[in-house]
Order: sequence, then C-alpha cells, then structure tokens
Amino acid sequence: MIRSHSRLLKSSLAALTAASTLLLAACGSDSSAPATEMTDAKPTITVYTSRNEHLVKPLFDQYTKETGSEIRYITDKAGALIQRLKAEGATTPADMLITVDVGNLWQAANEGLFRSIDSTVLDTNIPAELQSSNNEWFGLSVRARTIVYSTERVKPEDLSTYEALAEPQWQGRLCLRTSKKVYNQSLVATMINSQGEAATEETVKGWVNNLATAPFSNDTKAMEAVLAGQCDATIVNTYYFGRVLKKNPETKLALFWPNQSDRGVHINVSGAGITQHAKQPEAAQALLEWLSSPTAQAQLAQSNQEYPANPLVKPSAEVAAWGDFKADAINVEAAGSQQTAAVRLMDRAQYH
Repeated sequence: MIRSHSRLLKSSLAALTAASTLLLAACGSDSSAPATEMTDAKPTITVYTSRNEHLVKPLFDQYTKETGSEIRYITDKAGALIQRLKAEGATTPADMLITVDVGNLWQAANEGLFRSIDSTVLDTNIPAELQSSNNEWFGLSVRARTIVYSTERVKPEDLSTYEALAEPQWQGRLCLRTSKKVYNQSLVATMINSQGEAATEETVKGWVNNLATAPFSNDTKAMEAVLAGQCDATIVNTYYFGRVLKKNPETKLALFWPNQSDRGVHINVSGAGITQHAKQPEAAQALLEWLSSPTAQAQLAQSNQEYPANPLVKPSAEVAAWGDFKADAINVEAAGSQQTAAVRLMDRAQYH
C-alpha cells in the first residue's frame, strides 16, 4: 500500500517522523534511546515520569531485557508533566505517566489525562485502596508519612497521634515541612476525610501555634532541625528517615507510628496510569502490569526505601527493621479528592 503513494507524500511523512523524534528528545531529560526500525520489533513505549532517573532506569532496562520492548522516557516535575500532557492533547507521544503522591495522580485523572483500563493482573497485585476507583491509575510503591522524634529529648510514650502534636505540651517543639508541598496537603486531606474539616482545622492551627520556627522546604531539613535541638519532633515520609539512617546508623532520631488505636498511619503512593491518548496502550499496560509484579516491586521499593504496593512482596530488610504498623485503610484517592479543601484549610490556619 505504501508503494502506491507519491514520492512527495513519502518525503513529507519521513520529515514529520524525524521532526517528532527530535521534538521528543529536546523537550526534557530522556533515555536517549535510539529509534528502532519498523520491523517485527516490539513497539517503543514512551513514559513521562516525575520519579528520578536513578529509580526508574534500572527497571526500564530490566523490562527491555526481559521483553525486548524499548522504553523512551522523559523526566520532569509532576506539575510540569501534567501541564505538558494537557497542552499536547491528542498529539502527545506519552503512553504512561508515572508520578509521586496520590494528589498528583488524582489531578491527572481529574484533568482527563488517563484512560480506564481493565486488568485482572493489576487488580490482583494492587490492593483496591491503592488504586483509583475507576481503574485509571495504580499505586506502585507506598510511603508512610509519620512522626520522627529526638531520642534525646522525647520518649515514645510522649507521643500518640498526629492530632496530639497540636496540644500545649508541644508548644515551641514542633517542626514541619511547608504546606506548599503535596505531601502535607495529602496528609491534611485524609484527615479531613476521617474527622471532618472543623476538627482538622483546629489541629492544623495547633500545629502552627506549636512551631519552633518557620516551616522548612523539605523533610530532610526538618529532621536536621530536630537533630540540632531546634525542635523535638516533625512529620516526614519514611524514606527520608531511611536516607538519614543510612548515612548515620547512630542518628539520634526514631520513627513513631501514630494513631494506632484509631485510623492508623497516613500512607501515600507513587503510581502510574496509561495516558488517554497513548499510541501504544496495550504495550504500556503490559509494562504497568510488569511493574506490579513481585520482581519489579521488590526492586522499586528497595531502591528508595519504600514499601511495595503488592502485599505479597516484603519490604527491604532496612525498611522492615522499622517495625510493623497499622496503616490508614482509607482509599488513598481521598487525598486527591480533598486536596483543594486541604490547601484552603491550611491557608486559613496560616500554615505556610
């Protein structure tokens, strides 16, 4: 059929294909994978990801080794990738979006950027509370956002719940990461879902009142402030604590699992979905299913000291050493649906 077209049409198609390839390479950090000829080779899958290259590249390389399917990827911040997908619309080369925090996944789904997929494999491997209610995205790794405290100035029995950090005995002793980052927005969002907006606002106001200093730009700096004696406790994602512990096993910090007598510890996910305008949806779904498999789950979780989303996969020895805890069983999707309310609440509470 191609032989019946004119030479001019062939040239135009070739130029368009070359221009598209150059545009993909120029618009972000990618794997620089060479283009493959259209033979009987497996299709190339294009992934937009906000996860760092050192976390995803080994997985992609392993998948290519096992299946022969090449993966071209572009890395950027979650917000930038979501805006890019919106701008590209039907012309996007992206088959999959991988990002951190359910707030970002929910936003992408709310913008119509994902397609719903039917996969027995994913439904088997990923618990219902770690995936969207309409099968548009699936969690791939889990992180807990919990309390970290100074072992020199705080006893475990001094701690109990997230809400208790708003009580008067913590005045001048609390450090927090800025509310501008999605992690604390998701924590507050799930609190709204569990105990209502009024009670959550009182808690957040108490946190603000108890701050020893202005909020920090990231979890690591908040923990450094605890170590320096600037404050006695903070709230962080567990893998940040893991990084500190890896650098200094004798660090004077420890994890505390709050709310064990009620709803449990707030958890969140990194996850992925197939884009609405994917050019290789079947191949992308096969990759997503593989990412939920025991082999990939173990590698993904261990590389960033996270928990596997697949409950049949054990966490790494370092993560397991932190002990078991009761996790909040609410569908993590709630952290997305209440995100706007959480941001407004934190603004009212003057948590910046």
